[in-house]
Parts: sequence; structure tokens; C-alpha cells
Amino acid sequence: MKATNTGPVDPSAALIGGKPPLRRFRQASWDEPLVFELTQPGERGILPPLAEPQVTALVGDPAAALPDGIRRATPPALPEISQNRVLRHYLRLSQETLGADLNVDVGQGTCTMKYSPKVNDVLIRRIAELHPARDPATVQGVLAIIHGLQGMLAEVSGMDAVTVQPGAGSAAIWTNVAMIRAYHASRGEADQRDEIITTIFSHPSNAACAATAGYKVVTLYPDADGYPDIDALKAAVSERTAALLITNPEDTGIFNPRIAEFVDIVHSVGGLASYDQANANGILGITRAREAGFDLCHFNLHKTFSTPHACGGPAAGACGVTAELAPFLPGPLVTFDGVRYDLTDPGPLSIGKVRPYQGVAGNIVRAYSWIMALGAEGLREVAEIAVLNNNYLLTEMLKIRGVSAPYADGRRRIEQVRYSWEQLHADTGVHSEDLGLRAADFGVHYWTSHHPYVVAEPATLEPTESYSRTDLDEYIGVMREVAREAYESPDTVRTAPHNSTVHRNREDTLDDPGTWAVTWRAYRRKIADAR
Repeated sequence: MKATNTGPVDPSAALIGGKPPLRRFRQASWDEPLVFELTQPGERGILPPLAEPQVTALVGDPAAALPDGIRRATPPALPEISQNRVLRHYLRLSQETLGADLNVDVGQGTCTMKYSPKVNDVLIRRIAELHPARDPATVQGVLAIIHGLQGMLAEVSGMDAVTVQPGAGSAAIWTNVAMIRAYHASRGEADQRDEIITTIFSHPSNAACAATAGYKVVTLYPDADGYPDIDALKAAVSERTAALLITNPEDTGIFNPRIAEFVDIVHSVGGLASYDQANANGILGITRAREAGFDLCHFNLHKTFSTPHACGGPAAGACGVTAELAPFLPGPLVTFDGVRYDLTDPGPLSIGKVRPYQGVAGNIVRAYSWIMALGAEGLREVAEIAVLNNNYLLTEMLKIRGVSAPYADGRRRIEQVRYSWEQLHADTGVHSEDLGLRAADFGVHYWTSHHPYVVAEPATLEPTESYSRTDLDEYIGVMREVAREAYESPDTVRTAPHNSTVHRNREDTLDDPGTWAVTWRAYRRKIADAR
């Protein structure tokens, strides 16, 4: 079937350069109630076992030991439903998404999830019931994993000490800003150093965390070559500079080759340099924060070390610091005396605790398992394959009509590229978001949020090391096909998706709290009020 202006294209008809046809895809559509609406009074999935009579005789009723003020007057209104109906409910919902297990998601953008081995989830179940208040003597295994992961990340970054307590990448940036503030305060310069410098290419979380901490934010813009302007940095630094927060490589995929000079310039006025390594996929085992002179750095475990992204589950971050900054790390610290692991008071200069327990224990186990499975040589191979995949994707993408890779002309990227469909939009009126929604008709994921918006009609593609050439060819084939459609039958793209359960969301509702309902009960209250 050929493409028309009035309806969807049959992907099976689109032969791309002699490659196999694009995958046929049509999303399942279920008239699925919410799980609360499936409740049947008295129905159960599992029944927790009762305490043995000897235990009950010894300790009595545990609930009776609770103060009246924290005991529920009535049981929680949870759905009452059997295991089979729960399983079917969530399987049906999963069929209505473009889940990471079902599609090539290199278009997830800068937060692409790496391959996360399923076997690691089996390991995590064993610590799912870990309580943060347990005596360290009873959780020696988990403490050993945390201590081991901190040591591995210290080796990867070159830093002297690491904490995995932050709950996400942005939480790790905030932790670093808090340590920067505490460091200057310890030297009596907290009031004097009230500026933090960042770049327009860096993650917006850097500027946001600095501003939240009360700093004035100074933003550097690109020079004529498309790199952060080093002359602007020289003009910006002063005795007021607290720190530089910079992402490298940036989300454009460009690596700043003068990063060590940036660090030296900030150090020359007494400021600290903090390295946002959210894009460390392509530099593992090749370059380290310490060699560039940084005082602090952070990793996103979800992106570089194979754990779920915060938008898809609880995330985890890690901060690394030099010995000079180590006294300011959050506590308690996980220590090892050669016999036993323990939780140790961090000392009077610590910024305190930034998250319950030691971060997200499940993700710490995932990252630890992933690194142990690969070893040092494997980590470097991961970086090399990520760069190779990105170079291949970049070469093939730039052959497609209407797309470009702005900034740093002629220079290669590292592990991702923020492409621009600006020319295609000028030629056809089709937006990048339209292309992404049309790509969903072919069963692949294409994210449409690309902060900061320094590229017109952006599309951030990041193949990581997780995808084969066949996977990349499939994705490139979809991009080539939707671009062809944009030029030859733009209405087909503008009205996409055609094969998905949900057509288009009204994004203006996202800016209106009156339309939100973050819980089922809030939804019911709003529906009742509307009636």
C-alpha cells in the first residue's frame, strides 16, 4: 500500500535501501479500568502468613505496642483483587506503551536507558525488604556492595572519596553545590563567593541547583566555533566566583577540548570546579574528572551504569570529591576496618544527610553488578562501542534530507547528537514533535523534550553501547521514512500517530494544575466537582 495524504502508511511497504521492510506495528487498545475499579470485596492475591503461636505468645500483638496516634482507625482502601487479575491488568497496560523492552529507544534522548540485565532484578529482590534502621551488623552484605561501588566510582573518576547517597543526578548536583557552599563557609568566604558559573549547554539542573542554593548564576554562551566561550569565562571569574558547574560532553554530544583550561581559570580566583558527568557513557576508562583538575563530579547511575531513569523508576546519583572536599560529604559514611562494614559519623564539616539510608539500594546493586560483570576492560569497551555506534548513526542521519547537527562544524561528537530538523520544518512546516509521533507508528521511541533549547527543531539520539547495527539500521530506516513522508505527504506526519492507543495529548493541560489528578482519589474528587 502506498502512502497517501489521508491516512497512515503501511510500514511493511517501505523498503529502505534494500534493507528489510520496516516493522509492522499497531499498539494494543484495551478498555482497561483502573485497578481500583477492579476491586472485589473479599478477593485476595496473597495472604501474609500469621506469626507462629510461640512467637505470638512471647511478643503478643505487635500492633498493640503502637501509640494510638499512629494507628489507622480503618484499614487502607487498597484494591482487593486476585493475583491473576492483577497480572492481566498490568500486562494489558504494558501493551499500550512503547516500553523499553519492546522497541529501539535510541531516541529517548540524553536520558537513554542502557541495557539493564534482568538477572540483576533477581538480585535486587533479595534486598527489597531491607529496612533503613537495621543494625549495620545485620546488613553487612549491602554495606559491602555500597562500599565496593564507591571504590569503583572513585577509580573511574579519579576522585578520592565517593558517596552514592543522592537519589538522582539532579540530587547529586544539589549535593555538590551544598558541599561547595560548606567549603567556602569553612574558609570564611561564604558571603563573598555568591556566583556560580555554568554554560548554556550544561544540564539546566546545574543552574537550577545553584539558584535554589541562593547563588547568582552566570551563564556562558558559545563562541564562533560552537564551544563555551573561554574569553567570556575569563571575564566572568572574580573573587565572587564560588564554582564552575559544567557538563562535558554536553547534550549536543560535543566534548570541550579546553576543559582543563576552564578548570584552571576558575581555580586561579579561588573557585571550585564541579564536573557534570551525566554523559560519561563515551569516556569511561578514557578520561577522568581528576585528570582535568576537577574538585567534584557526579554520575547518573541510571545512564552510565545501567539502572532505571527517574522518569521510569527511582534513580540514583553518585558524587566524587578530592581529599580536600571529603570532610564535607553527606553522612553517615560507609566505612570498612578490614573486618566489618559500618555507618560512621562524617564529622562536623559534613553537609548532613541528603537522603534516607544510603541512596536507592536497588539501583546501587544494579550498578555494582553491571560494573563487576564488565570489569575495567569492559567499561572501556562500553565507551568505545557507544562512540562507534554514535558515529555510525551520525553518518547515516546526515544523509537524510532536512536534518543537520549544529555547532562545532566538522568535529565529531562523543556518544550522542542533538540533531536539528530546522531545514525540514522550513521546507514542509512539519515540526520535530510531529516526526516523533509519526515514528511511534513504526514502534520506536523518539523523545520530544530537549532541554536546554539551544537547537531549533531538536532531536537527541543516543545509541549507547546497547544496540546492534541491525537495531540502528531499523531506527535510521524509520527516521528516513518519516522525513520522506514529511516532504511528500506532510499531513500523514502532522496527524500522527495513527497506530497508537492514544492519539495526541493536549500539552496545554500540563501547564494547568486544574486539570491534574495525581492520584485516583484526586481524580474522583475532580470528576465529582465537575458534575
